[in-house]
Amino acid sequence: MIPLPTGLRARLVITFTLVAVAASLLVATIGFELAKTALVTRAETTALDQVTRELGSITFPIGRLRPGEAAPTARDLGRVAHALNGPGRSVLIEYGAQIASEGPMSMSDVPNELHGRAKQSVVTQRKIIRGELWLIVGAEVYREAGNRIEATGLRAFVFFPLQDDERQLARLRITFTQIGVVVVLIALVVALLSARQVLLPVRRLSAAAQALGEGRLDTRLPVHGQDELAELTSRFNDAAAALELSVSELRSLEAMSRRFVADVSHELRTPLTSMTAVADMLSEEAGRLPEAPAEAVRLVLREIERLRELVEHLIEVSRFDAGTATLNLEPVNVAEAIDGCLDVRGWSDQVIVKAPQGLAVNLDPARFDVIVANLVGNALKHGAPPVLVSARATPSGLEVKVRDHGQGIPREALPHVFDRFFKAGGGRSRSQGSGLGLAIARANVHLHGGTISVRAQNPGTLFTVWLPHA
Repeated sequence: MIPLPTGLRARLVITFTLVAVAASLLVATIGFELAKTALVTRAETTALDQVTRELGSITFPIGRLRPGEAAPTARDLGRVAHALNGPGRSVLIEYGAQIASEGPMSMSDVPNELHGRAKQSVVTQRKIIRGELWLIVGAEVYREAGNRIEATGLRAFVFFPLQDDERQLARLRITFTQIGVVVVLIALVVALLSARQVLLPVRRLSAAAQALGEGRLDTRLPVHGQDELAELTSRFNDAAAALELSVSELRSLEAMSRRFVADVSHELRTPLTSMTAVADMLSEEAGRLPEAPAEAVRLVLREIERLRELVEHLIEVSRFDAGTATLNLEPVNVAEAIDGCLDVRGWSDQVIVKAPQGLAVNLDPARFDVIVANLVGNALKHGAPPVLVSARATPSGLEVKVRDHGQGIPREALPHVFDRFFKAGGGRSRSQGSGLGLAIARANVHLHGGTISVRAQNPGTLFTVWLPHA
């Protein structure tokens, strides 16, 4: 099945063309029928006038036989047939059993209906005889008898050829067809020009909308005329101006927010340093304190560590938002980098590592460490052992997978795990972590030009990182 065109230009052209074809067919049909009716009427009128006039000119006495009157001879009937004959015609004269003819026709060519009706008046009928169209005029001859008109009993049937009229109709049909084709072609050209005229502003609006989508918010269009398209263009310009103003305000607010987060994060570093030093002293004294104060000290220590992690994450996020994060690529032994990451954080005995020795890739070692630490830390905090870390080289780069065997992330939460401050499940809102770890991991992966994805397992969750060859 051929698909129908869906473009506005194609639909406009097709609609114009269909209307033109329908109008041409209607006009041609009506014109042809009117011309045909006029030709037939003219031919019948001319034939009737000729037969009536010529029958009226018969001067020899002829009528129904009366006692003592001689019947008309074949010569008399021949005179009548000859008087009615003309170019291309054929004439039959009937009087009782006598028949006189001029031309190739016979009484078998006269329709029975016409033969019967010819007794009352002058009648006509068209008939195709031997492949050609003829107009047959039948009439009975009357004469004056004193003060009255009486029938003579003589009937004449004159065959008028209509071949010339058929040829005129054929020429007329060809003429109407040619005119229709010309009209359709003109309509097609007009449709193309009209579609171009109508769609040009639409294409400009489409290009302008695309420019807006690409961030060129100063895009405007010239307004021509006062029609609906001009009004639409004016509305587009107003909407673009409002959008530019709104985006400008949002960007200003976003910049202020980023500066605020960065400033607060940096300002928090100094008191955090002091709090960490005090926390270390309290940690050493916690064992000698009574149970209740000791528990309070341990709670303070956990919250200080949480606050320190949150501040570090906020500082890292602010670098990405400000566009100041950079890559320092160097050859990195992947297995050693993963082992070092786990050793520093004391996770070596909780994680199984499968990475080939000698696998070296150009990476930013510090950012790779952040990626692995955030993924493994997330698996240890929210998953269940065993936690597996695997790395392998692919034809296009490095693939690192981190999997745990916990309850897994709810399916509806999977699309949001890399969002900032997102924590799957209401029970995790107060759990350890800032909710920024996975977002920072994704930002570092994207900075390398790589991809990161998450997929539910049975049981657990699998994170896959791909980093391209530098």
